[in-house]
Amino acid sequence: MSTTIVLFRQDLRLHDHPALTAAAQRGDVVPVFIYDPEAAGEWCLGGASQWWLHESLVSLKNTITKLGGSLIFRHGDTLACLQELRKEVNADAIYFSRQYQPWSPSLEQSIRSHFDSEGVSVKRFPGTLLHEPGTVLTGSGTAFKVFTPFWRAANKLTAASPIALPSVSWTGVSIQTDSIESWRLRPIDKTGERDWADGWDTLWTPGEDGAQRTLETFLEAPVEHYAEGRDTPAKRYTSRLSPHLKFGEISPRQVWAAAQQRKLSAPQWSSAIDKFLAEIGWREFCYQLIDLFNEMPNTPFKGQFGGFPWQNNAEHLRAWQRGQTGYPIVDAGMRELWHTGFMHNRVRMIVASFLTKHLLVHWIEGERWFWDCLLDADIASNACSWQWVAGSGADAAPYFRIFNPIAQGQKFDPAGEYVRRWCPELADLPKKFIHAPWEAPPMTLTSAGVTLGADYPHPIVDHKSARQGALDAYEFIKKAS
Repeated sequence: MSTTIVLFRQDLRLHDHPALTAAAQRGDVVPVFIYDPEAAGEWCLGGASQWWLHESLVSLKNTITKLGGSLIFRHGDTLACLQELRKEVNADAIYFSRQYQPWSPSLEQSIRSHFDSEGVSVKRFPGTLLHEPGTVLTGSGTAFKVFTPFWRAANKLTAASPIALPSVSWTGVSIQTDSIESWRLRPIDKTGERDWADGWDTLWTPGEDGAQRTLETFLEAPVEHYAEGRDTPAKRYTSRLSPHLKFGEISPRQVWAAAQQRKLSAPQWSSAIDKFLAEIGWREFCYQLIDLFNEMPNTPFKGQFGGFPWQNNAEHLRAWQRGQTGYPIVDAGMRELWHTGFMHNRVRMIVASFLTKHLLVHWIEGERWFWDCLLDADIASNACSWQWVAGSGADAAPYFRIFNPIAQGQKFDPAGEYVRRWCPELADLPKKFIHAPWEAPPMTLTSAGVTLGADYPHPIVDHKSARQGALDAYEFIKKAS
């Protein structure tokens, strides 16, 4: 019998796993996950994502154990760990899913080059995206640089159907494995107790089963309200699938297939479901872009933004990170992020716009903070979304998209429910002033128990002046280019 090592990466599932299916068809399977933070350099997993990874690996290990196998854990250089493991199990093949992060191609090539020389078959498989980079192209055969035409073209292609769970013959060889507890992935404080992530297990269910339940729950009813509700942060009308997709606990093909099936059973929801699938499309587009321009996480997509006059005020950045800007919708979003590892998508755009345009802090600072704090921090979506908001990314009209945080709050959180939840010191303010407490009369503030500058900060910048400053900065680089 042939023995195949299946290297799990950001594909922590058994269903619709082409590499696992192919390995199962040829003989015994040795499943392994190698924790190699050095491979990603400065973009190794942030603190929140490490917590999810730990929980997801425990879930995958338990599933494989129930099926008669044993998930092997190793920590260190990926190639070196694979070399050791291949000798231990006498494997004649190594299979894995293709990854698209900027550092992945060289890693995958080093694995192939080394084992080819030893006569070991190395194969990589699709499954992380609906469509591989380079398959959705313009009529002239070039990559799209604007989302809407990209997604229109992608929708003309047929997405592959998900693959069922294969029958796997797990290797019976006893193999040394690390304890993932020793990796210390869960955030802890100096006393050794769980700290930052304490309580997250009541909010999230990492793992393949959790991903499936999350998708089913969303398509059962909330998707009906998605088209409008996706902009309402106080309501649960979004899918919250993003962390599951980030770690590959569910594949885009599974999401696509389930959504299409739901459209057949509830055709009246087709428009809302299409809006939801367009968010899957944005993820696809971001990976197409990062494949085209792998410097996206660190370098502006539009070269003229290399000369943008960022101010990078450290105190302003700290106030933004702590949710102490004096703008309630911004502060509510930043506090939600810290307490839950998540932020509503509409609010992500508001807080990103505020950082880059009101405060003129470089988008990389926001990108790095999100990378550390978001459970769903995805290298392509994070980089592309921050650049989109900042105006340096793949978008046609950056100059006019300066979100007014007061108007955004009034429009998308009209009763102030979201703000009251995450900024409880403002809970007793009337809705007329909930998004601009500095406009409230002194008696109103007193009645609500709010002393500006003590209970809640004054705005750290004036909206009108900050907006003009952003427009001036954009005009500067426009002239310079």
